[in-house]
Amino acid sequence: MGDLERELRDLSAWLDTPDPPDVTARVRVRLSTPASRRRRWRSLAAVAIVTVLVAVLPPTRAAIADVVTGLLRFAGVSIATGPAPTPPGGGASPLPGQRVVALDEAQRAVRFPIRLPTRLGSPEQVLVADPDATDRYRVATLLYDGGALRVDAFDGHLDLSFHKEVIPPGATWVQVNGDFAVWVDGPHVLSYVDRAGEIRRETARLAASTLIWQDNDVSYRLEGDLTKAEAIEIARSLR
Repeated sequence: MGDLERELRDLSAWLDTPDPPDVTARVRVRLSTPASRRRRWRSLAAVAIVTVLVAVLPPTRAAIADVVTGLLRFAGVSIATGPAPTPPGGGASPLPGQRVVALDEAQRAVRFPIRLPTRLGSPEQVLVADPDATDRYRVATLLYDGGALRVDAFDGHLDLSFHKEVIPPGATWVQVNGDFAVWVDGPHVLSYVDRAGEIRRETARLAASTLIWQDNDVSYRLEGDLTKAEAIEIARSLR
């Protein structure tokens, strides 16, 4: 089974599909069609399947459209599923304009509500990063366990915020509160994508296991030494 077929099968549970129509008559007509026309029909059908999937899936679930190119786009995150890159050496630079702030100041500095995971409690440190011309920040980060556990929240309307180059076993589909999410099981290279869409390699670092999801037009990354079940429970506890 190829990667695309596997992803399509995994996504089948997320689609609400009507009962299949009776296609007996159409099948009989097709059997009487010359082989060259049948081959052309198969090509058109393949295009139609992809088109229907993209139309049926809401924006946060349209990642399947990029599977054929080895790139998953989900909740403001781009995940490259090709060969694993060489992990960056040394420490990563901070995100653009990153600074430490109090939680209430962070809430005033971003355009979305900052929600706290009740299973983790109050963060040890809060960061904001990447301000625009009006000094409103694009990213808010909650740090726990000395920074080893973190929750990044960013404006879900933006195309890209983080770029992941996944080291196998790669990314899998999961659920958070009954909706679509991505689990990256194991270390992977993480870079920041700025407002112009450029990948900031200078911010690259080796990230731990990560859960990615979107809720109310805000995208989230939960990163740390967690199992998939633990990460999902923390994500469900956002208030």
